[in-house]
Amino acid sequence: MTTTTSTITPYNRVTELKAFDQTKTGVQGLLDAGIRHVPRIFINQLETIQKPSTSIELPLIDLGSTDRASVVEKIRVASENIGLFQVVNHGIPLSVMHETLQGVRRFHEQDVENKKRFYSRDASRTVVYNSNFDLYTSRAANLRDTYFSFMAPSPPKVEELPEVCRDIQIEYSNLMLKLGGLLFRLISEALGLKPNHLGDMECDKGLTFVGHCYPACPQPDLTMGATKHTDDGFLTVLLQDDIGGLQILHQNCRSLSDG
Repeated sequence: MTTTTSTITPYNRVTELKAFDQTKTGVQGLLDAGIRHVPRIFINQLETIQKPSTSIELPLIDLGSTDRASVVEKIRVASENIGLFQVVNHGIPLSVMHETLQGVRRFHEQDVENKKRFYSRDASRTVVYNSNFDLYTSRAANLRDTYFSFMAPSPPKVEELPEVCRDIQIEYSNLMLKLGGLLFRLISEALGLKPNHLGDMECDKGLTFVGHCYPACPQPDLTMGATKHTDDGFLTVLLQDDIGGLQILHQNCRSLSDG
């Protein structure tokens, strides 16, 4: 009689993390390779993959309004109650926003050997591309690739930026610095301070450009592109594509943004 035994490969998370990291191709590389199942390093506990129970409409702030007192008050209420708001008439042309999204897409979809030149876990580099900055410390990795660069106060040399998106990255970043300066003045007033208070503290001097990529997932019920977190910067200006998906934890309730 012949007995057949099947061998189950033991799960060594650190080994699998290192193997993934050393490919330098990120999550996009896995999808390009045709994976049909989410690797174990990305699988979240079920309690962390909660679907939003409600939808929430973000407060709309018209930066083109001539009623500055009303704008300041709306920002105060939104910042105090939700922590987020949507801005319109902000001075960023639609064409620039569209090209910025396309630039981020071009970076992530370019030839893998070109991308590998920027792959690093050294956050002090001019341009950093990797998957999950906390890859080795998080309980489960997010199905997401990211590239970022520090655009202010000491911007990189033009030739150091990725060729496929450098021009629009520079243009968008310059416009963001202007928008950020305006928002910091309005927030200062909303706090009951002088308009230049936060600017005098140099809160508006730094700018990090971050471009995320969330490839289509073969098993979306097992993982997430971004788990629950709080951004570590003073102010985040988010530009979403038409897919959306921003979730907000508001009054201990997970909500899907309609903005």
